Amino acid sequence: MIAVSFNFLSGRYHATPWGRHVNEGAVEWPPSPWRLLRALVATWKRTLPDLPQEQVEPILRALVEPPEFVLPLASTGHTRHYMPWFKKGPEDRTLVFDSFVVVGRESAENEGAWRPMPLIVRWPNASLQGTQRETLARILANLNVLGRSESWCEGELVDSTDTTTKRMSHPLEGDVPRDHEIVRLLCADPGSAFADDHVVTVVGRATGRGKSKRTVEERSTIYDPAWNLCMETLQLHNERWSDPPGSRWVPYVRPRDCFRIELRPRPRRTREPSRIHVIRYVLDSTVLPLVTETLPVAEAARRTLMGIHGRLTEKNRIRGRSSVLSGKDEHGQPLAGHRHAYYLPTDEDGDGRLDHLTVYAASGFGSDEWRALDLLRELRTGREGEQRHPLRLLLLGMGAFDDYGPGPLRATEIWASATPYIATRYAKTRGRNRIDMASPKAVAAFLEDDVRAQLAAVRPDLAGEEAPEVIIEPLWDDNHAFKAGARWRTIQFKRFRRKSGDDGGRRLAGAFRLTFSRPVRGPIALGFSSHFGMGLFAPALKRDSC
Repeated sequence: MIAVSFNFLSGRYHATPWGRHVNEGAVEWPPSPWRLLRALVATWKRTLPDLPQEQVEPILRALVEPPEFVLPLASTGHTRHYMPWFKKGPEDRTLVFDSFVVVGRESAENEGAWRPMPLIVRWPNASLQGTQRETLARILANLNVLGRSESWCEGELVDSTDTTTKRMSHPLEGDVPRDHEIVRLLCADPGSAFADDHVVTVVGRATGRGKSKRTVEERSTIYDPAWNLCMETLQLHNERWSDPPGSRWVPYVRPRDCFRIELRPRPRRTREPSRIHVIRYVLDSTVLPLVTETLPVAEAARRTLMGIHGRLTEKNRIRGRSSVLSGKDEHGQPLAGHRHAYYLPTDEDGDGRLDHLTVYAASGFGSDEWRALDLLRELRTGREGEQRHPLRLLLLGMGAFDDYGPGPLRATEIWASATPYIATRYAKTRGRNRIDMASPKAVAAFLEDDVRAQLAAVRPDLAGEEAPEVIIEPLWDDNHAFKAGARWRTIQFKRFRRKSGDDGGRRLAGAFRLTFSRPVRGPIALGFSSHFGMGLFAPALKRDSC
């Protein structure tokens, strides 16, 4: 027995029965054996022309007998669209139907994955030798379409198939079973399919003169190989053939309910869907804010989001509060662990103005936070001219941390300060361990120790024995003045929040380059006001001068 499995990759089989118009909405099911043989010939000549005809022809002759089909679960569908016709003018259109068979799906080996069910074609009384099976397997491996061009397909030789299934279609023998119906399928005629009586042109040519004059017949083949099976549709129409030469109609029986739709319960989710950790916006304004406005823009984003979230969750005139967006618990105490939201404005085109906003939370955002983040459209930072040039936001995308890593969340080995790193503790100016504030190197050493401590506290994955080694170098100019973002001195940045008692502008600030022994995934935001864009390190494509 020969058995071939056909898998329709898109889950659809597009083909119109021979002799039917496409707009009749009829579908060919199962596929006609004539179509199968022609598909094999086309694949052979197009992808394996090195195979000799003497090696392929015995295989095709073995497949001439009408096969039987093991049908998958299926239903029918169609699309309709208007195609240019130009019969009545350039704007003329005609309605075209595209009917197809939708193949059912079955569970794959991997849990939660589904794939289309295969169509099995069997020739019970045919057999092939070892080398012939290998040749047929090579042809089937190159088959990519069965039917119209939308019917993406994979063919494969199979050793055995299930013979107990009730979804069988086979040539009619005897009476028609009660639960079956008759369909006509176009099959190859064993006696004429491989003949050349309709694909060879014979032309008589006179040679010689007088009594030596003779007529010599010259035969020219139209196709290679010269089989009736290979006659193209255009020639059939030109010669007004109703059926292709070398073919015959064979009555088949198929189940009446072969297109019955069986409702299946949806598989239950075995795990929680991935939480959203990253939200990205693009900033738009007539005049975008400078990079030195990073903290006011980040603070405005937090303030606006908390207001939107409060209005969305308001109950009995009491506004809801999000600990992820605010960074505080229900009692108003700051959260520990740095798993709440970071608001990170960035300049990603290098023009010195903020053009993106990334909101990131290691704990992820819930449904209420999603709604608030989706409604964020405009920020009010209080900068001059904001009434005439509002700062608008366009949502670019949302994603999980493991699946979505744009902007400051990329992975690289070298990171450079995009904004000033603000110390989390005060430098001692008196006593034994006092720091000489007039010495740039002493200040840099103090800040470097603070950066290392912050790396261990904020990014535990960068601490421990298996953590990558890191080299911390100050970024400053010839006068030993720290420079962030390769151009801005730390004193140029706004470092005071709109919060009473905030002293970010009076703390020591610097800029550094972090060089790891292997690529490290962002974001890296450290130090005082790091959740508002301060102490943000950006991926560095090349080493900056220090």
